[in-house]
Amino acid sequence: MVRETGYYDQLGVKPDASLDEIKKAYRKLALKYHPDKNPNEGEKFKLISQAYDVLSDAKKRELYDQGGEQAIKEGGMAGGDSPMDIFNMFFGGGGRMQRERKGKNLVHQLGVTLEELYNGSTRKLALQKNVICQKCDGYGGKKGTVEKCSSCKGSGVQVRVQQIGPGMIQQTQSMCSDCSGQGERFSAKDRCKTCNGRKVERKKKILEVHIDKGMKDGQKITFNGEGDQEPGLEPGDVTIILDLKEHPVFQRKDNNLLMKMKIRLVEALCGFKKTISTLDNRSLLIHSPPGQVIKPNDLKCVHNEGMPVYREPFEKGLLIIRFEIEFPDDHWLPEHMLPDLERLLPVREHIMLTDDMEEVDLCQVDFESQQRRNHSAEAYHEDDEEERRQTGVQCQTQ
Repeated sequence: MVRETGYYDQLGVKPDASLDEIKKAYRKLALKYHPDKNPNEGEKFKLISQAYDVLSDAKKRELYDQGGEQAIKEGGMAGGDSPMDIFNMFFGGGGRMQRERKGKNLVHQLGVTLEELYNGSTRKLALQKNVICQKCDGYGGKKGTVEKCSSCKGSGVQVRVQQIGPGMIQQTQSMCSDCSGQGERFSAKDRCKTCNGRKVERKKKILEVHIDKGMKDGQKITFNGEGDQEPGLEPGDVTIILDLKEHPVFQRKDNNLLMKMKIRLVEALCGFKKTISTLDNRSLLIHSPPGQVIKPNDLKCVHNEGMPVYREPFEKGLLIIRFEIEFPDDHWLPEHMLPDLERLLPVREHIMLTDDMEEVDLCQVDFESQQRRNHSAEAYHEDDEEERRQTGVQCQTQ
């Protein structure tokens, strides 16, 4: 039994969620609340990263389920990775050492349809990225005029000390606003007018994203060297995360396609022919021969009509069909004809009647009426209990 659900709530998953469900939930939330996209949601980003760090590790998750967040802290498994390290490890961006050698990586989520993953597609994606300023060649201003920032003394950060109570102080650290964390700056007259001393400028870049047949939800497409540029560093990468949209007919399971098909009772008993429109706009004629009975929730499959296998597009998985049987409405057949129908159907089971049996009727279930009756009964019992309690008090005070 799960003692606390706080981490599960942060990711919006149930306590019995699978690892894949946890990863998918983190992926969407991390992209949504990343500081580059939502600078004001740093705390939210930190919380979901902390939740994922625990729930994605089998030992940490077991400890959390048994004893909650306190057990994680006491067990020394609170985790030392920062939210950005967790994000970069999840999305393939590397850790601190890689960020020192390369410019910042960019991660984008691309919504795709099941048709695009089935047939393959090419999408154009426009993004904004930092490129080295061509005007000053990434120097930031007139060469030889750069000076150490007086506000942060060249550290790139500003430290503020605030008293929060008697004998208690709080120290906070933030990026220096005067030099934008560079630790150096130019005077107004020497600063590059194009990049305003930032050494880089924002440019629009169009990427052609090739979606191959058989790619999957969550699959990554990486464009090496297309990320943000910084002077003296190798350009970062752009990683595209495919996000599959829900399809009205088909669901994907590995390389198989699953769908539901409703058929009438006569079709389930006597055979049928139905058509299915495929994801590449072909029509399949599904044939169930007479004499083959389809039962409710039966699973049948069609070979080689599922999803293409990634990088082996001429091989496909299964098309799996779950059947739902539509039964006729009450009194669909005149009562005098029912014996004729029964003679055509398998013999019913006969039971031995005894005198101690009580015959009852079947009725439709009405949960709303039942709840109203339960609420009325609870209110009556509460009033009755209150009356007895008051009577008891009066008797004691007489």
